[in-house]
Amino acid sequence: MTTTSPARRPGPVTPAAPSAPVPSPGAVRTPAERLDVNALGRLLDGRWWELRRRARDLALDPELQKIEGLPTAEHRERVLRQLHRLVETGEVLRAFPAELGGQDDPGGNIAGFEELAVADPSLQIKGGVQWGLFGAAVLHLGSEEHHRRFLPGIMDLSVPGCFAMTEIGHGSDVSSIATTATYDAQTEEFVVHTPITAARKEYIGNAALHGRAAVVFAQLITRGVNHGVHAFYVPLREDDGDGGLRFLPGVAGEDDGHKGGLNGVDNGRLWFDHVRVPRTNLLNRYGDVAADGTYSSPIESPGRRFFTMLGTLVQGRVSLSGAAVGVSKMALAIAVRYGDERRQFTGADEHAEVVLLDYQQHQRRLLPLLARTYAATFAQAELLERFHGIFAGHHDTDEDRQDLETLAAAAKPLTTWLALETLQEAREACGGAGFMAENRLVGLRQDMDVYVTFEGDNNVLLQLVGKRLLTDYGKEMAKVDIAGAARYVAARAADMTLHRTPLRRAAQSIRDTGSRARSAGHLRAADTQRELLEDRVEAMVEEIAGALRPARKASPVEAAALFNAHQHDLIEAARAHAELLQWEAFTAALPQVRDERTREVLTTLRDLFGLTLIEKNLAWYLMNGRISAQRARTVTSYVDRLLVRLRPHAVDLVDAFGYSAGHLRATIATGVEKERQDEAREYFRRRRAVGQEPINEKVLHAGQQRAGLAEPASAD
Repeated sequence: MTTTSPARRPGPVTPAAPSAPVPSPGAVRTPAERLDVNALGRLLDGRWWELRRRARDLALDPELQKIEGLPTAEHRERVLRQLHRLVETGEVLRAFPAELGGQDDPGGNIAGFEELAVADPSLQIKGGVQWGLFGAAVLHLGSEEHHRRFLPGIMDLSVPGCFAMTEIGHGSDVSSIATTATYDAQTEEFVVHTPITAARKEYIGNAALHGRAAVVFAQLITRGVNHGVHAFYVPLREDDGDGGLRFLPGVAGEDDGHKGGLNGVDNGRLWFDHVRVPRTNLLNRYGDVAADGTYSSPIESPGRRFFTMLGTLVQGRVSLSGAAVGVSKMALAIAVRYGDERRQFTGADEHAEVVLLDYQQHQRRLLPLLARTYAATFAQAELLERFHGIFAGHHDTDEDRQDLETLAAAAKPLTTWLALETLQEAREACGGAGFMAENRLVGLRQDMDVYVTFEGDNNVLLQLVGKRLLTDYGKEMAKVDIAGAARYVAARAADMTLHRTPLRRAAQSIRDTGSRARSAGHLRAADTQRELLEDRVEAMVEEIAGALRPARKASPVEAAALFNAHQHDLIEAARAHAELLQWEAFTAALPQVRDERTREVLTTLRDLFGLTLIEKNLAWYLMNGRISAQRARTVTSYVDRLLVRLRPHAVDLVDAFGYSAGHLRATIATGVEKERQDEAREYFRRRRAVGQEPINEKVLHAGQQRAGLAEPASAD
């Protein structure tokens, strides 16, 4: 295991120009070969690039940085103090109304929030709980009167709060939560109650210690009718007179204790024993109860009302997705810079060890992840634009909101899984150094682990996306008239004939015969990649739709069983759709790059992303006749060629992320490895030069063998 001596372990680094990335000392390129890193960085940071960099540079403040190994209690109090520092900056209040001290800038607010993970993911999550969930629920589900009553305390952190939705018995299935809020017309109060243990609110941020109030989601019951899940503002704690807090009567809770990560967030569970809150504490934008108990809502359909309410809280998924992309960038910045400096084993030159990133397998480990991270970055920028358009009121229709929900449900699984995969691969690629806490990869891996299951389990979210794909497919088929249907059936019959016989594969083989370059060139074409990626999604959705068609006339039990039998296929189709969205976002970003050399390299990186997606699913393409065996063999060989082309630009591509050594706070990303390697190489060079290097035993034996072979044959 490679370690760095204590004398070589610097504290947090604050560069003179904090937003400018520090180039890797191991990356030697001529000016003509270098990319336009600054312009590329602007493109990656998107519309709110200035706000991103300001938020990112907050992480340079040592008081906001995570201290690895800090005990849970101390970490929690440190993060609470950090939240107060953020309030002082005003950077976390942009989404709130201007008349209350905000800036009515929802997109810019999330762009800044995403970067808080650079300082400490616990800070990002606790801030997200306070302002992105607790505050946002009041903002988007409440009335102007609620805004005046509750938002000032939420914004200035005088009322730390909770978002109490999840129950231990119902995680992602919010519509089935068991907590009740029953209206009492005599007192004009709602009675909030936890009827069973399974109804306890679980994993709730701020619940263990700091939360003074909560937005509690419960089944609204009035006049004997359950009107479904609604949100209520419920006080939780009051001052105990000794500088601490105590639960209010009827409210109880427990500390979740030490977790696998994010231990700066005081997660806990809450439950209620007939707790009364005023009727006016119902956040009533989408459902209200009059003094006499009469229920009213601007949305007649209970199902549509429920999904509309949840849709207003989509920013949690959007911000988690963005934070996951940022962490992937940090992991790659650390691993690529280290891989560009660390040397291991001699190559052609017996006196010079080879840089890790020059090995093909090392490139295979990191560069496809780099391509995926670029794709995810561009897709996240498009998602954030959609979010801002809706919540700023520019494009706010029911259809727009449904599209945003689907896009967020598609993005969050891919980006959070990407973060975990990237952190693990980067950790392994950095060897023993990657396992050291000072290099942050293991700590970030622990903190990011839960991102794949909160704000919606990733598989559940992809199932929602899959259902939307089926719905859209059904709508499109319903629009087709009789003549159109006949043409569609004929076209699909021809398509099936083409794909399920060797015709197309034979045509590909004939075109490609004798020329790998011709085959590879075809695969690199953007139109070919798009066709292959689109065709897979469309074919998968169509096949699932056909398989589920009998469910229309089946009993509920049979229909549920049929759907369950195709659940995995549906999730895989949704994943393919989400990957296609990322590829399209990457492709759409290329024309925005003005520098020709940079655009050429970025196009190569896009090709690497597209072809690794195809390579990953080669079995499907072969089995379904979309690609010939000869062309399939070309995919992997061409991916290897792309890695070689991208290798000289790997450091530039991570430098464009904009994370300096001070942001990363990883010793192996500060250039000390190159210093150590240069010192070692110079040491051995000098010893050889003055003849002080001992003779290598292997060399001695080889010389003796050669001498023995040269001896004349004996007289015998």
